[in-house]
Amino acid sequence: MHLGERECSIQRRHQKVIEESPSPLLDEKMRRQMGEAAVEAARSCGYTNAGTIEFIVDKHRNFYFLEMNTRLQVEHPVTEMVTGLDLVRLQLEIAASGQLPFTQEQIVRRGHAIECRVYAEDPENNFLPSIGTLKYMQRPGGNGVREDSGVGEGDAISIYYDPMIAKLITWGRDRDEAIRRMRRALHEYEIVGVRTTIPFCLWVLNHAKFCAGEFDTHFVQNEFRDVSLLARDGQIDLTAAALAAVLHRENQALEPANSSPSQVNSTSSLWKLRGWKQTR
Repeated sequence: MHLGERECSIQRRHQKVIEESPSPLLDEKMRRQMGEAAVEAARSCGYTNAGTIEFIVDKHRNFYFLEMNTRLQVEHPVTEMVTGLDLVRLQLEIAASGQLPFTQEQIVRRGHAIECRVYAEDPENNFLPSIGTLKYMQRPGGNGVREDSGVGEGDAISIYYDPMIAKLITWGRDRDEAIRRMRRALHEYEIVGVRTTIPFCLWVLNHAKFCAGEFDTHFVQNEFRDVSLLARDGQIDLTAAALAAVLHRENQALEPANSSPSQVNSTSSLWKLRGWKQTR
């Protein structure tokens, strides 16, 4: 059986950045045909457990088999959000018993979900990796917001591993609500220490063609030109505010327990305690 489709056309260097379910491109007829083709592909080779069939669609709305990934993929949370199913748990249950606890007819998809991949990359420098230490992280929250991450403050982003920091997912009753929640969550997400794709994702979420569902795999190549991301979303202000919070927190730890601001003179300045040097 199948769990519906995911739209993954927003890509840079042929790698996905934003995914959503359901796809704004598909109608019910095409969705049914694509689902049946995916099921038949798995059945014909006797495949067992979770797998992901990828199709590519031409300008005439014909779809073609591209490849099969014999696993879950990074964007599987959007499927979980619209179906209410735990795909990792289902993998284990299939491995243990060989059975699924529901039928195709019992799968109900509700609402719309979007995922933004938060990478340690510099979007304005051809999405090159941005290495460094995560000095400060403020994660978003609220209704319909999910974040999957395996790193935190103090962790290093090196050149030896994939630069993904987190996956940010939002759910809404429809696509517009999911987009609005994602915009809010991206504005709340603050990371200091490396450049990230957060400003780029905000740029996409505010683009008229994306909001209208009128895009393809060439969207970034054709639309993302000479864009000043920092000027668009105020990331400089966010970074300054986050850095101020880090300094304030560390300065509090350095201040003597019984001292008051009037007792801190030029020779015992907290800035000097931190090793800051005056330049002329």
